[in-house]
Amino acid sequence: MIRNKNKGYALTLVVVLCSLYSFTKLNQEEQKPPYMNPKLPVEERVKDLMSRMTLEDKVYQMCQYVGLEHMKSAESELSPEELEKNDAKGFYPGLRPSDIARLATEGKIGSFLHVVTAEEANQLQKLAQQSPLKIPLLIGIDAIHGNGLVSGSTIYPSPISQAATFADDLIKEGSKQTALEMRANGMHWSFTPNIDVLRDPRWGRTGETYGEDPYLVGNMGIATILGMQSDNFTGNDHVIACAKHLIAGSSSVNGLNAAPTDVSLRTLYEIFLPPYRRAVKEANVFSIMAAHNEVGGVPGHMDKSMMTDLLRSRWNFNGFYVSDWNDVSRIDIWHHVAKDFKQSIEFSVNAGMDMNMHGPKFDKLLIELVKEGKVNEERVNYACRKILEAKFRMGLFENPFVDIKTASKVNFAEAHQKNALEQARRAIVLQTNPKNILPLSTNGNGKTIFITGPNANNQTTLGDWVSPQPDKNIVTMVQGITKIGTESGYQVNYFDSGDRSKEITDDKIDLAAQKAATADITVLVLGENSFRHDWSRKTTGENIDRATLKLSGNQLKLANKIMDLGKPVIVVYVSGSPIAEPELQQRAAAVLNTWETGAFAGQATAEILFGKINPSGKLPLTIPRSVGQLQMVYNYKPTAFIHKYNSESKLPLHPFGFGLSYTTFSVSAPKLSKNDFSAKDDVISVSVEVSNTGKMDGEEVVQMYVRDDISSFTRPVKELKGYKRVALKAGETKTVTLDIKAESLAMYDRDYNFVVEEGSFTIMVGNSSEDKNLKKATLNVSNTITLEKSTKE
Repeated sequence: MIRNKNKGYALTLVVVLCSLYSFTKLNQEEQKPPYMNPKLPVEERVKDLMSRMTLEDKVYQMCQYVGLEHMKSAESELSPEELEKNDAKGFYPGLRPSDIARLATEGKIGSFLHVVTAEEANQLQKLAQQSPLKIPLLIGIDAIHGNGLVSGSTIYPSPISQAATFADDLIKEGSKQTALEMRANGMHWSFTPNIDVLRDPRWGRTGETYGEDPYLVGNMGIATILGMQSDNFTGNDHVIACAKHLIAGSSSVNGLNAAPTDVSLRTLYEIFLPPYRRAVKEANVFSIMAAHNEVGGVPGHMDKSMMTDLLRSRWNFNGFYVSDWNDVSRIDIWHHVAKDFKQSIEFSVNAGMDMNMHGPKFDKLLIELVKEGKVNEERVNYACRKILEAKFRMGLFENPFVDIKTASKVNFAEAHQKNALEQARRAIVLQTNPKNILPLSTNGNGKTIFITGPNANNQTTLGDWVSPQPDKNIVTMVQGITKIGTESGYQVNYFDSGDRSKEITDDKIDLAAQKAATADITVLVLGENSFRHDWSRKTTGENIDRATLKLSGNQLKLANKIMDLGKPVIVVYVSGSPIAEPELQQRAAAVLNTWETGAFAGQATAEILFGKINPSGKLPLTIPRSVGQLQMVYNYKPTAFIHKYNSESKLPLHPFGFGLSYTTFSVSAPKLSKNDFSAKDDVISVSVEVSNTGKMDGEEVVQMYVRDDISSFTRPVKELKGYKRVALKAGETKTVTLDIKAESLAMYDRDYNFVVEEGSFTIMVGNSSEDKNLKKATLNVSNTITLEKSTKE
């Protein structure tokens, strides 16, 4: 009886305690500000948070700093004098990492970059959680082709290599995988894609671009953005993409990075801006980075006509702008169009800039400018609103931290490896094979293959924007060729004739020739080096521009010495920049351009050399015969080659879109679904029969070009407007269909309205841009069609 009474008391007590707990929890939830409620719409959360922020709080969100570990490393390697011109490493004279950490705890930093471990990402977020409003950090990184600055990541082929695949879906999937690896490591924002349209291959950042064609660049950019962001980057498996660099830095007056660009407004609209228009309108890119350079005397970081008038007002860009490395300050110290850093900030923010990469003083000076009435506070509000929107949409307020163990499971995942390998296989371009030495027989019968060259046995195949990776994750050229060569019955030998082109000496050349003399076949792995950590030995890449398109160092001397032996020599190029060596190409038994094909470059190259994979890559740029031919692009204007050079052909070494196969293909004349284009929403199908006329299965890239026959302003002789990969068994024929839409035919008129003009258009279809490969049909437009009105008054 007493026990039952006690049980009743105990039960009552439990009920009371549970009620108190529920009430307390409910009360705590009610006390949380609305912006901490994940059930509310993002717009309401942003509005509530901003209502609680001072002007100073909002400006702090516009400030980005390098990570603490990066800062410590840079301090030990750079002097203050070296700091100004360095675009890779940074610290802040007078400030210690502990000072930056304190700013984070005070809520005075909105973003970090160059954070390369999940541990540091968590550490920084923990500091931000100590701030009054507990606003999480946006952590950005240059994940250009994989999250390459993080050790153990999947390294995909570099962008120029990706463009050579002409396989948009493959690139989109790889970008989606990169986003997963980024989020697992605590990163949210990738400074890619680089949608600069290449016009001068001397530019060291050629390998970071998708080539010379606006349509191909636009497609690859869209694939990258949609892979990373999806539709709206909501959740924890997407990141923000960043289209860069606005605008035309790929066509500087001397081929040097950050040098002035001087092109017409029409050239900007026709060549350089189309990928940005599409990135905004078709992919909803959420951030854009301005360019180091000036165009027409206006530094990119204060170009209101581009950032605000065109992209925001006309094309409805709805994200935010970020500066490139220290470039707001360079309006003053490099361009000399502002009197000091404060005025540089005034010009830049008023032009549309939303976040400063990177460093102190920006916040203090911008706050002063607003209080002085020189910068409208609404400009700050817009910038803050967009940055907060990104943080809310990615769920960072709910969970700014990552599970350290997850990164090791996601990085270099099996599916990611498969995609990287497939990209590499489809990127490699067979440039010459005159006597069909390739593919090599899979019955070596004891023959000897000798491998040498500066890119044969190292990680230069990874390209720029990559830190050294675990050796177990990388297949070098020597490893790949040795494995398949040995399996095929060859004896494979390697000699280090110089691990970089600058280290090839006469003594090593002589020794290499002696070893090549005893071999049946030599594979020369030549090219350039853009590997980011290897600054002293780099020959291309960011801020390492070229005055020649020839091989650096003593590579040509090495090649000629071995070729003088009279034995077959297969040249394998590894480079993000094109190599123009016509005489070497004539002497070689075959030339294989592997670009910078990432972690599995050696495997993919070996598979192609031995015929396990049929090469199908196509050139995303024109390869000139020499620097003297520049500018050499396929989409030139009609008068470009009226006259001839005195001592050189006016034809390129290889045209855009070119690439050989181990089989042969034929493409029929194009058939149009109708011959007249009459309305804005018209779609005309162009169909061709593609046949594999050889004896080996393979893939062909069918390419469609368009020419406006008579136009109110001069137009290129041809422009790529469609392409499609098709796999064909030996003897097989398939129908390939490509669509022509209004934008395929459009141009900018006198007032920069985007229109399709009345008249005839030539439709050309083939397997490269070379005229002899193209078959034609004619399309008529009966009346002018306006697609987009200019915002100019």
